[in-house]
Amino acid sequence: MTDPLGQSQVIPYLIGLSKAGYQITLLSCEKRDKFKLLGAYIQELLDKHHIEWSYVFFTASPPILAKYYDLFQLRFRAIQLYQSRKFSLVHCRSYVAANIGLVLKQKFGLQFIFDIRGFWVDERVDGGLWNLKNPIYKIAYNLYKKKEASYITHADAIVSLTDKGKIEMQTWKSYGNTQIDVIPCCADYDLFSLKSNLDNSSIKISLGFDKDDFVLSYLGSIGTWYMLDEMLDFFKVLKKLRQNSKFLFVSNGDNQTIVSAAIRKGIDVNDIKVVNAKRAEVPQYIKVSSLSLSFIKPCYSKISSSPTKLGELLAIGIPVVCNTAIGDVEEIINYTKGGFMIKEFTTEEYKKVIHALERYFAQYSPSQIRELSRKYYDLSNGIEKYTKLYNQVLN
Repeated sequence: MTDPLGQSQVIPYLIGLSKAGYQITLLSCEKRDKFKLLGAYIQELLDKHHIEWSYVFFTASPPILAKYYDLFQLRFRAIQLYQSRKFSLVHCRSYVAANIGLVLKQKFGLQFIFDIRGFWVDERVDGGLWNLKNPIYKIAYNLYKKKEASYITHADAIVSLTDKGKIEMQTWKSYGNTQIDVIPCCADYDLFSLKSNLDNSSIKISLGFDKDDFVLSYLGSIGTWYMLDEMLDFFKVLKKLRQNSKFLFVSNGDNQTIVSAAIRKGIDVNDIKVVNAKRAEVPQYIKVSSLSLSFIKPCYSKISSSPTKLGELLAIGIPVVCNTAIGDVEEIINYTKGGFMIKEFTTEEYKKVIHALERYFAQYSPSQIRELSRKYYDLSNGIEKYTKLYNQVLN
């Protein structure tokens, strides 16, 4: 819960469910360094909303055995919590949690919601972490696909981030006729609002930009799926066509990776700014941008992906350039008029977008984008869907 994703995609929903009358016990695995920084804040926030928080700490070594120990810790704590709380429903976010949830269902007869998030097993392969030519990874893949099938088969309800992911799961042999609800990664429209107490020009200046600069942005971490080189290539094309362009990264601890990649691409480091921002600070920084990027590696597992950044950017009314073959992104961008889709990572595709910007800005306003995007991403809608699902599973 001390990670940004926990603060944006777990805690806000649980607060809403608590307000709806549910008694929530939250079990998580935390990183010690982040817990030292944010543990007290998260504890205070959860206490305020009457959510009980239990946690264990990740272990790092020995490398493989540590993961099994973490799983043992979580399972042992979950059984302890059940024996003292006697809760009726276990809601499991992704595969590790589902492993424990299935144990609780089979041992104590609890209702079990598998909130699949993404196709984790296939993500390991698509992300290059598991090379199936290696017999060890091949064994791991087959083992975890069997586990995945078991979670699907025994779940009392399933949550998918995307309609495309739902349709795909319904073709799997393990799927029977279990209810699948689609709830994407929502955004807090109160936090990510059009209003601001700070002037964009003053924030630009504080970042080292001129007030008239055209700011391109990227929100989120840089890693396996996020195509940093291609996004920097887009910026190089933008810079040639709009000489006053700057590239702002609102990221989390990826400073040197980003700067090194920019230098390698021949980009002036003065045109790049990387900001590490707390969740509450993100909107004020991202609002200085006129356009944002979300380039994600297109592959099979990504049909189940709902980029958190997309809802947050559209809530502020910032158009986003996205690539095709990622979850329901293309349908959402088309419906919300929330930006541009590219099919290939080429200079020609980038130029098409950049040349279309002036007409786009004249046609669509931030408030229009924000209001159209509410259908998909407003946190209150997500909480309402989870509340309805809880009621259905428990009654």
